[in-house]
Amino acid sequence: MAAPSAQSRRLRLGILISGRGSNMKAILDATADPDFPAEVVCVIANNPEAGGLRLAAEAGIQPLVIDHRDFPSRQAFEDALHTALVDADVELVCLAGFMRLLDAEFVNRWRDKIINIHPSLLPAYRGLRTHERVIADGVRFTGATVHFVRPEMDAGPIIVQAAVPIAPDDTPETLARRVLHFEHQIYVAAVRMIAEGRVRVVGERVVIDGAAPPEGGLINPLPFAGAE
Repeated sequence: MAAPSAQSRRLRLGILISGRGSNMKAILDATADPDFPAEVVCVIANNPEAGGLRLAAEAGIQPLVIDHRDFPSRQAFEDALHTALVDADVELVCLAGFMRLLDAEFVNRWRDKIINIHPSLLPAYRGLRTHERVIADGVRFTGATVHFVRPEMDAGPIIVQAAVPIAPDDTPETLARRVLHFEHQIYVAAVRMIAEGRVRVVGERVVIDGAAPPEGGLINPLPFAGAE
């Protein structure tokens, strides 16, 4: 995906939210640094009660409310979203807890220019109630994924993932808090790499220029937990 060079303006971000906007806040905090290669120019909520609206205003962004309930159809709502993003000259759309499925026409208009974060190691555990489901299944690791969006739910080329071990006494709430900490980190990392022009989509895989090769692995539980 093409991005501005070091000598040009910062990549222009539009963020879509429905709720508290904690991932949006992580992006806003990162982009407050003038040396960060992207800036938030547009925040849109489909829910007029979204807590993230206040956070955006506190960061100096005048948020927009485009309530899906005000439109006669999904297409009309998504046309309004598209128009607002285009009017703001948005170059990359970030879904941050946006609880509306977007149809294929909208997604394809923004192909490879719209990203999402999901609280699991995709393609495993798409959809809702991810933390409850991984605990019930006895999974040892879960995590979070930032990916380019495709029309299918929680699908698309994976940009960044973080793996989070599951503790024997975890509840969905404790696990969600731990995963959220890493969500904030990897969403900012993904935006940075895209803005730096390091991310390319080849087929349906992401190639990141200059990425360091992984070393080692993780074991959970440790087979010799009592060993020195």
